[in-house]
Amino acid sequence: MKLIEELKLPEDCRYSQEHTWAKQVGEKVRVGITDYAQDQLGEIIYLELPQIGEIFKRDDVFGSVESVKATSELFMPVSGEILTINDVLKDSPKLVNSSPYEKGWMLEVKPRDPKEIDVLLTKEGYTGVIKKMTE
Repeated sequence: MKLIEELKLPEDCRYSQEHTWAKQVGEKVRVGITDYAQDQLGEIIYLELPQIGEIFKRDDVFGSVESVKATSELFMPVSGEILTINDVLKDSPKLVNSSPYEKGWMLEVKPRDPKEIDVLLTKEGYTGVIKKMTE
């Protein structure tokens, strides 16, 4: 397990307490799980992701991630319609482990309310959540 200081938490992402991240990319929001989440799960072997066109509210379950340790639900950090799924993950789910923010992103959403991303945690806020969990 990584120490908090070893976790990659990009400044340009926002974070949910359910360990997903959201990043504004033009008019879309890219979504994935955090470095902390993938580290806790261990080797990821399968992802269940939604279909393009599906609509979710913030905090809805949008899929699941299966690792050698456990299966965990994935929670939507922002409300919106699924525009893109990272199809590379079907054959290479381990990319979520090795590159959770770059190659291992999961989906892109057309946000219902673009300001919703602003209520998510900053890097500092999310680090505080992790510290409380690990105390």
